[in-house]
Amino acid sequence: MVRFSFCGHELAALPQGALFWPARRALLLADLHLEKASWFAQSGQMLPPYDSLATLSDVAALAAAFAAEEIWCLGDSFHDRHGCDRLPERPRGMLLALTATTRWTWIVGNHDPGFADQCGGALLDEAIVDGLVLRHEAEPRETRPELSGHFHPKLRITHRGRSVSRRCFVATTSKLILPAFGSLTGGLDARHPEIVRALGAPAEALVPVQDKLLRFPLAA
Repeated sequence: MVRFSFCGHELAALPQGALFWPARRALLLADLHLEKASWFAQSGQMLPPYDSLATLSDVAALAAAFAAEEIWCLGDSFHDRHGCDRLPERPRGMLLALTATTRWTWIVGNHDPGFADQCGGALLDEAIVDGLVLRHEAEPRETRPELSGHFHPKLRITHRGRSVSRRCFVATTSKLILPAFGSLTGGLDARHPEIVRALGAPAEALVPVQDKLLRFPLAA
């Protein structure tokens, strides 16, 4: 866990790709994409059906490690609006346990609009928490401090002739994009024009490594 300041709030970037908000004992996650494998299976592309179990196991471990009282999911929590209906018994039980023991809030994303059976928790389009806007996709015209997901940012660098890719946070002075937390998610280069457009300001990639937060300026 590496603590840093963002718009007057102390947050902590976790190597697993989540944020912890110590003052609220809140865990923030983006882009779980639960039941992505079963969505592909419907069209005949068979993938190991364990992505939801793996992702929720990681969520449960972090919630326990930090004694989280709140959990905020910043959109695309399910890979499609019917993903929650397809959850197998074991991951469904894990999710029900988490939503029963924390103040769990789902922010709606573009993949999962209108899902009804969310296994507990509250469902919102977006939220404002202690002055921070929580939404799925960054709004370029937003002037308030903002936390979002959607883009699955990854930092790709070449080190000693070897290409290295790590999921990362992308930050400006007032915007922070979280990486995808799901076990079966890809990533978009942090320098991609779509991310640059969404941020609308000079940015840097943040990579938490053990007790350090590595910062990499991103050219526009």
